[in-house]
Amino acid sequence: LDCTIAVEAVVSTQSTGDLRKGVFLSAGLLVRGEVAMSDVRRNIDRLSESTRFIYWNKDGWKTGLCWVASCGLRHSVLSLSNSTAIRYTFEGLRERFSRLYNRRAHLHHYLNVDGMEAEQVEAAYESLNNQIALYSEMESAEPLDIVKPCVI
Repeated sequence: LDCTIAVEAVVSTQSTGDLRKGVFLSAGLLVRGEVAMSDVRRNIDRLSESTRFIYWNKDGWKTGLCWVASCGLRHSVLSLSNSTAIRYTFEGLRERFSRLYNRRAHLHHYLNVDGMEAEQVEAAYESLNNQIALYSEMESAEPLDIVKPCVI
């Protein structure tokens, strides 16, 4: 099983961001079919060479193995990850939203919904800004140099 091709393929991702730009906070591989765990481990080691994980989770891979293959396939791999690369997708979303919101385009459609108010739209925009800031902070995070006290 060569899952590195399937997992690294940018085409197979559901977001528009390039995962190689970001830092992985966590990642998981779910493998289905008759696959040896040693093959999975070997491919994870190969993937780890080209991926950057945050300092507090250097070996951030979780794996799941199900011996029953999907219908019509000998084996399959699903990769789930949390990466700071999604920040670039969020920034594009924020930019498009700002253009529309500044013109108040389509806002009346949302405000006609029971219970929806303009403040909630602004709160959602602020929440998106906070999420972008958090991912930016994680991308540049460095370990703290903590001096341990000497025991005498």
